Amino acid sequence: MNLTSIINKAQHSGFYLWLLNQGLNRMIPFNKPHGFKITNISPDKIQTKLPYKKRNLNHIKGIHACAMATISEYTTGLMILYKLDVKKYRIIMQKLEMDYHFQAKMDAHAEFSIDDNWVINEVEKPLESKESVVIPCEIKLYDKKENHLSTGKIYWQIKPWDKVKTKL
Repeated sequence: MNLTSIINKAQHSGFYLWLLNQGLNRMIPFNKPHGFKITNISPDKIQTKLPYKKRNLNHIKGIHACAMATISEYTTGLMILYKLDVKKYRIIMQKLEMDYHFQAKMDAHAEFSIDDNWVINEVEKPLESKESVVIPCEIKLYDKKENHLSTGKIYWQIKPWDKVKTKL
């Protein structure tokens, strides 16, 4: 069973959503200590949770800025991976920009949406005449009280695998 089929099943089953989260913790071990969770996923939208726990806190007991940046990258990246054919495209983060608005003192959540028209207009059509595209994805992080914690802008470079050069 591949990631796409698990994500498709996770849209309708708590067990497959749990399985997806467990699998992502194994596939991306760097993120496991953070305790990130996908809380909801649909064909065009993903929602994630950043828990307020010791491993995610800074020296003043707020959620660390880097944890907020990482959940922003994680959320947008997963949705892009889900919407694009990973056998056809290489997806890599080019740049990350964060603005922090409010100190996080409780669990936080993020949401990111893209649809099939986005894929056509932002990726497929531009790649007809370009070697690669850089897609800025804006994502906002909120706490349980809906305080706006941060705004992330993650720039993803998308390139067909046949255009990727891995040797100098």
